[in-house]
This record gives sequence, structure tokens and C-alpha cells, in this order.
Amino acid sequence: MSQLATVWSRYRSIPLVYRIGTAFVLGSLVGLAVGQPATQLQPLGDIFVQLLSMLIIPIIVFTLLMGARRLTPSKLGKIGGQVVGLYAITSALAVVVGLAVSNLINPGAGLELTEAEAGSAEAPDIVEVIMGIVPANPISAMAEGNILPVIFFVIVFGYALAVVQESDEVSEGVSRGVESIFDIMEAGAEAMFKIVWGVMEYGVVGVFALMASVFGQAGVDAILPFALLMATLAIAVTLHIAVVHLGGLVMLLSRQSPVDFLRGGRDALVTALSIRSSSGTLPVTMTNAEENFKIDESVYSFSLPLGATINMDGTALYQGVVAIFAANLVGVQLGLAEQLSVVAVAVLASIGAAGVPGTGLIMLTLVLTQLGLPLEVVGFVAGVDPILDRMRTMTNISGDLAVTTVVAKWNGAVDFASGVWGEGTPAATPADD
Repeated sequence: MSQLATVWSRYRSIPLVYRIGTAFVLGSLVGLAVGQPATQLQPLGDIFVQLLSMLIIPIIVFTLLMGARRLTPSKLGKIGGQVVGLYAITSALAVVVGLAVSNLINPGAGLELTEAEAGSAEAPDIVEVIMGIVPANPISAMAEGNILPVIFFVIVFGYALAVVQESDEVSEGVSRGVESIFDIMEAGAEAMFKIVWGVMEYGVVGVFALMASVFGQAGVDAILPFALLMATLAIAVTLHIAVVHLGGLVMLLSRQSPVDFLRGGRDALVTALSIRSSSGTLPVTMTNAEENFKIDESVYSFSLPLGATINMDGTALYQGVVAIFAANLVGVQLGLAEQLSVVAVAVLASIGAAGVPGTGLIMLTLVLTQLGLPLEVVGFVAGVDPILDRMRTMTNISGDLAVTTVVAKWNGAVDFASGVWGEGTPAATPADD
């Protein structure tokens, strides 16, 4: 028994990010080597995704209300404007980067569009997006996992609690009651973060199973024809993260080291790459923001849940890449005006996109319809979308953390002297506890 404990202790001494990264690579290799039988591991991966999904609504409720304790009504409006403004700008830049890289590489040229069914749904228009923000029944919205209306209700409720707390007209008993609610929310948030790391320990198994299943089903033959498309998206994602997130937001606006930023957010980035869900990664993203980046919950508890829903840099970038890819498949060249329309439509689509796997395919139907391109393209790329989606999701999470860091700096809500920012201070990981 002591030998088993020693082995477990040595295993735990390896940082979690490396264990998950190893599981990602080994799972991919097993899937390619074994083939279809590897899909039998899918349930183990589904459990991991469901465990993360289980945490989403409680994390949002606890952390948003916890943040309301330090977020005064006047400050809420200021931070909210900064967050939404930066998210809109980075999403627009993402589409531009995707279009620029695609115009240079020209993915899809020389390929022929084969028969494929587009399993698409009608993308929401602006009225539906706005109407969907306000829940008719907040409890029902929580039960159904509708994140945007849940965020809206919790923000409104937290704002009301903050107003009551600041009011001189309420009784001492009411004031104590508000303080008690905030204490309960803070205790709940801390408990949820502990659960997060328990789930992430299982994530080593979950990620292995997910990757083995994906590659076991797709195989090399299904991936190779789309190598240029995947390479284009990879280059665009790398360029956007390097120039916009690391160069613009982290270095220029935050005046911090991109290496420190990547070190602090690596758990969230690897998780996003593994499970391809911005919402599912949210618990890990929030933990990195608090423990590694030392950002105050008054900022990250607002910006990160909101970012998981409306900040879809990777999804917006993907629309630009696949728009050029689709045009090349049918022998059409997109003009400047048409490409500018892709920017506007993709940003709108990303705002209405849910942070769950496969959203990019549904949002793609809106862009293709706008350009008059065949929706069969959706079915054409669906086979490799699980791989493309991972890159998109990682870009989304990078943008969420970068914007949160900038807004935290602007509002004096981050400690750049500690965490990953402190000179010579290593990033905190669960395995180091």
C-alpha cells in the first residue's frame, strides 16, 4: 500500500498541465493506431465533459454574486463597457486575420465540392440574440443551461444587492442579510474551485479518451485532404494570439510578459484545446485568473462568464477562413466588399454563439448564406471540425484572459507583484499543492 502511495505521490508531483498534454498526445496516437475500436473510449471522455458542464451554472452564480460584493454600481457600468468593447474589437480583428491569412494561403483551391448534407440550423438574427438575453424564467434558464440569460439575471440580482448594501435607507438587519448572502456566495465559489481541481485530475483520463475517439473515428485518410485548411486555421490562430492577444493586449496595454501570460493560463488553454468548449473550460479559466494572474473576482467573475458566451475570437476567425475555403471550392472569388461583410456578420454571429462544441458549424451557415455560397460546405468540413474547433476554442479562452487582464489593470484589480507576474514566481498548479 505504501508503494502505491509513493507512485501516486510521484504522479501528482508532475504538473497537471503536462499530464493532460501527455494524455492529449497519447490519446491521438492510440486513436490513429487502433482505429474504429478506439471510439469505445468515448464514454470516458463524455464523463469528463459532463463533469465540467455540471460546474458551469454554479460557478457563474457563485462567482458573479461574489464579485458583486466589491463591484459598486458605478464601477459595474464602467467595467462592463470596457469588457464588451474589447471583446467586440478583438472579434472583429480575428475575422480580419482569418481573411488575410486565407487570401495568402488560398485553402480549398484545387479541391472539388463533393455531395454533402449540411446539418445546419438557422442562425439567430440580432433581434433573437437581444430577446434571448432576458430570461422569462431565470430558474428555467439555469436548468436548461442557457448561459447568457443566467448571466443577465445574476448580474441584475447582484447589482440590486450592491445597491441595497450601499443604501443608507435599509435597516441594519437587511444590511446583515445582504452581507450573509455575499459570504455564502464566496464560500460556495471556493468550494466550486476545489471541485474543479478534482475534476481536472480525472481530466487526464477524459482527455485521453476524447482524443483516442476523435482520431479513431476520423483516421488519417479523413484528415489529410483538409491539411491545408487546418494549417491555414492554425497559422491564423497563432498570428491572432501572438499579435492581438499577446502583443496588443498583454504587452502594449497591460505592460506584462507574454511568457508569463501563457504560463499562467496554460491550464485553461490546454483544457480548451482538449474539450473544445469555452463554457466547459470556464471553471478552469476562472481558477487561473484568480490563482495565477491574481485578478480580483470583481473583474474576472464578470468578464470571464460573459466572455465564454459573447467573446468568440476563434469562432469569428474560423468564419473568415472557411468563407475563403468555401469560395475556392466552388470557384468563386470574394471581393473586398463581400469580405468586409464577412467581418460584420461573423462578429454578430459570434455574439449569438454558445460556448459549446460545434457552434462554429451552425454559425457558419449565416456567413455562407450572406455570401450566397452553398451550405453543403458545412457538411464538407464537418468531418474535421472537432479538430478545427479545438483551435477555435483555445483562441477564445486566450482572448477572454487577455481582455480580463487589461480591464483588471485599468481598474486596479490585479496584483502584478505576485502570481505568474512576480519575478521568479512559478505559476500555481494543483499538483504543486
